[in-house]
Amino acid sequence: MAWKTLDDMELAGKVALVRVDINVPVEDGRVTDATRIERIVPTVTDILARGGKPVLLAHFGRPKGEVVPEMSLKVTLPALEAAFGRGVIFAEDCIGLPAKQAVAALSEGDILLLENTRFHAGEEKNDPALAAALAALGDVYVNDAFSAAHRAHASTEGIARLLPSCAGRNMEAELKALESALATPERPVVAVVGGAKVSTKLDLLGNLVAKVDYLVIGGGMANTFLAAQGVGVGKSLCEHDMAGTARDILDKAKAAGCEIVLPVDVVCAREFRAGAENETVAADACPADAMILDAGPETVKRIEDVFAKCKTLIWNGPLGAFEIDPFDAATNAAAQKAAELTKAGALVSVAGGGDTVAALNGAGAAEAFSYISTAGGAFLEWMEGKTLPGVAALEG
Repeated sequence: MAWKTLDDMELAGKVALVRVDINVPVEDGRVTDATRIERIVPTVTDILARGGKPVLLAHFGRPKGEVVPEMSLKVTLPALEAAFGRGVIFAEDCIGLPAKQAVAALSEGDILLLENTRFHAGEEKNDPALAAALAALGDVYVNDAFSAAHRAHASTEGIARLLPSCAGRNMEAELKALESALATPERPVVAVVGGAKVSTKLDLLGNLVAKVDYLVIGGGMANTFLAAQGVGVGKSLCEHDMAGTARDILDKAKAAGCEIVLPVDVVCAREFRAGAENETVAADACPADAMILDAGPETVKRIEDVFAKCKTLIWNGPLGAFEIDPFDAATNAAAQKAAELTKAGALVSVAGGGDTVAALNGAGAAEAFSYISTAGGAFLEWMEGKTLPGVAALEG
């Protein structure tokens, strides 16, 4: 790998500007899920242990270059202090006098959080002047925000060109996991791609059929593939206008020797609600007045058999309407099988994307996966084979 890690950096007495993603959910002025905050602890702890002074750069919400008080990063301070087990100093701006004075006053052992980088219009424009103002505050740059690495912003890309730069521990773990899953995987490789629409995951599917041995398609996307093959899907969520595209993907997969796994049986209901009356039928027997809301048990068995043959699993998206019982059954069963194989050392399993993380947590399987990415867009773009500006800037 061409990028440096914290191990390659001299940190003693240095100010380390650390780009983190602490864009966490907040309700009533309180952080409700600190997962992203917990993920940055190893990097900050490491910098402190080696005599460095960590200064955290982050965005929060979408203030669009304006100072929006309710999008101040100050709200994250209690959660940060709880995670680090020590106080965190806060500066009212990420550049200018407040930032300069706060950095100058740092003692060894201090952690400083700078105000929302997106309060400046130059952040999302990757403005060289803002990147230079940020870089002037520190000696080294550490990017620990893989989830923001698909954006070429001043604090993710511009600044990395101006200072000695490296990946933080979270970013390093993410890149290693993705590299081992997609770039140099142990074969056979299976990818699970679910979710509502084929149209949002076209690049992903096109890239994966050339790289994996099996591709499991679930959720509303599976309905589109079934319909493209002339199967009636009743009132199911389905992009009928994407039929030609779905057939192209099937042809590409065949040419690449990738086996596509579609439902052979489905769970149908007449209404979309928890506990709705439902029936399991063959994939081509969905009643005209019903909708497909989950894959059936025969499909699950087939997916489990594929998992058992494979060495590497990449997972993005649920197999059915996992938010409501009982249409979470296929996702839960497949996730538990993947967890069991991972625990046994038979499978390397990497998963990512918002819905995916929620589904795997709901199945009680997330803990056992080899790696769960908290990144949404960046994880998808990496799977699509795209270059991520924030990662590319760390290379060389």
